[in-house]
Amino acid sequence: MAEDAVTASWAHGACAWSILVHGGAGDVSAEHLPRHVEGCERAAAAGAAVLAAGGSALDAVQRAVEVLEDDASFNAGTGACLNEDGAIELDASIMDGTTLQAGGVCALAPFKNPIAIARRVMDASSHVLLAGEGAARFALEQGFVRADPSSMITDLARARLAAAQAKQTTEGWAGGTVGAVARDASGRVAAATSTGGMVNKRAGRVGDSPIVGAGTYADDATAACSTTGHGEAMIRVCLAKTASDAARTDGAEHAARASLAMMHARTSGTGGVILAARDGSLGLARTTRTMSWAAATDTGRASGA
Repeated sequence: MAEDAVTASWAHGACAWSILVHGGAGDVSAEHLPRHVEGCERAAAAGAAVLAAGGSALDAVQRAVEVLEDDASFNAGTGACLNEDGAIELDASIMDGTTLQAGGVCALAPFKNPIAIARRVMDASSHVLLAGEGAARFALEQGFVRADPSSMITDLARARLAAAQAKQTTEGWAGGTVGAVARDASGRVAAATSTGGMVNKRAGRVGDSPIVGAGTYADDATAACSTTGHGEAMIRVCLAKTASDAARTDGAEHAARASLAMMHARTSGTGGVILAARDGSLGLARTTRTMSWAAATDTGRASGA
């Protein structure tokens, strides 16, 4: 796939502070797309409120992703897709571009906001990534409460699982992985990503979202990045780190487009990328039909799909 085959892109110039969120690359129907865009707008507004008050990029991306996790339209937190056993297993990660500290959880049992647990892994442990029951035990020790699975599993998630199992396949989720990237008024960048993964995935499957360098990356010297799409492909090319590095010289939009084109050429994988560069400029690109998004800066707001 040549770079000019990336189906859509968007960019915004340098600014004092900025945040960009995505609601997952895929093929959301025209009927449901407005709801996805509105969800992204609410998430961007929540993150923007943190930044406008002088808060950190790290706090802003966490808050934005929490809003998306609480919205059953998306495949993260409440409403996440189901694995082959009909269970929710959640993945999330967050990264601070100033310190390069990061935290993540994967194959996590139902908890309301996995991104908050990922943040606690970063802040309250010596580790970067915790998995499965170990991640759940840590969350409980830190005061988080297990959710009743029935409170997070939606009828739509059950229907999608039944359809995938009838076809004996594993499927992506049109309103998939969610993420946020931001640059604050002090010049710090951060990224956060959260997902339920793939419909009918094998129990224990982990995609790119909780993996630093694949689904999430942030470095004040380059950019913050969150990805969405074919997780196995993104892991193979370390997409988030690749896109972040490219933004050092190429600009956020071009870096997003070029990194997706490279991934497709090497793996045939598809998806989307959002970036917040060190100067506050924003960029996104996707190779799927839709990817809901919203952005807010000190100068204005925008959204689309």
